[in-house]
Amino acid sequence: MPAKNRFAELQEEITVWRRDIHENPEILFETHRTSAMVAKVLQDIGCDEVVTGIGRTGVVGVIKGRSTASGKVVGLRADMDALPIHEQTGLTYASKTPGAMHACGHDGHTAMLLGAAKYLSETRNFDGTVVVIFQPAEEGGGGGREMCEDGMMDRFNVQEVYGMHNWPGRPVGSFAIRSGAFFAATDIWDIEIEGKGGHAAKPQETIDSIVVGSTLVLALQTIASRNADPIGQIVVSVTSFETSSKAFNVIPQRVHLKGTVRTMSGEMRDLAETRMKEISAGIAATYGAKIEVNYKRNYPVMVNHEEHTAYAAEAARAVSGDCSEAPLVMGGEDFAFMLEERPGAYILVGNGDTAMVHHPLYNFNDEAIPAGCSWWAEIVERRMPAS
Repeated sequence: MPAKNRFAELQEEITVWRRDIHENPEILFETHRTSAMVAKVLQDIGCDEVVTGIGRTGVVGVIKGRSTASGKVVGLRADMDALPIHEQTGLTYASKTPGAMHACGHDGHTAMLLGAAKYLSETRNFDGTVVVIFQPAEEGGGGGREMCEDGMMDRFNVQEVYGMHNWPGRPVGSFAIRSGAFFAATDIWDIEIEGKGGHAAKPQETIDSIVVGSTLVLALQTIASRNADPIGQIVVSVTSFETSSKAFNVIPQRVHLKGTVRTMSGEMRDLAETRMKEISAGIAATYGAKIEVNYKRNYPVMVNHEEHTAYAAEAARAVSGDCSEAPLVMGGEDFAFMLEERPGAYILVGNGDTAMVHHPLYNFNDEAIPAGCSWWAEIVERRMPAS
């Protein structure tokens, strides 16, 4: 029976898993309930090996084909964590945890990979080994990095690895992918400004941290507009401006800025960090303030390997009849760490006309389940065909 037909039969069961995960969201590495559920499902469906606690709360399942003579090992990865967002969907299965929500569809990714694992355990119609990877802390915690640092790739002999993300605005079950740089490097920074506080009626006796901070907010935008090559991709965002005093009549002593830098190359990344520090030093000298920059390199650029992008696109076309070229995405994705360790590719699957990810009204579209599961299975059966 073709994979996509089997997944139509399994859709109701997979949907139950997905909605249970949605109703019980867990943030970063605190995916204890989700990880336990994933491990139990993998055991129940007959995985040959189930290992927990990789990358703190990650789960790995191993499924051997009818034969393993090829020696090939393919990894399939899904993320499990939710976001610190208060859900506003009003769904019957909406989050029961205040301030936490599956607003990026990781509930769907996990459920689809569980569905694919069930099918692959039933059929074993491949020559090699599948390693299904369920990762915590994609949303800023670097769970992919921690699973790799735990030695996952070598321990399970993963030779190539594939990931997937749902994409609102694309037709349900359609696919899109691009070779090379795909998702941006995402760095985070915070800047502490110290001036000289005082009475708002006597600004001449102060070093106004508000003025210093405001000048810096505007000056940081020149990194993209005046320092970077216009054809380079770079976004510098100031996302928080906090003062040490909230009074109407006080010029505060300190201002704290936070934000992100998103780039598509190491050159742009280096430029952003260097210029941020240079601009801050210049403004500090101009106003007589103290400015301390803490710049943290977070997720690297996620780069799809050319050969494996072609494999992923072929599998997508086999499932849906089409696979278009995806645009560059300035959001980050810590699957980048896995692609730095092993060749592979990351693909987008359409989620239909839904709210965008990270929005309190977002919901994963269960109608995308058969296509997503079928793509996972298709990758395995094409990369490790049964002899």
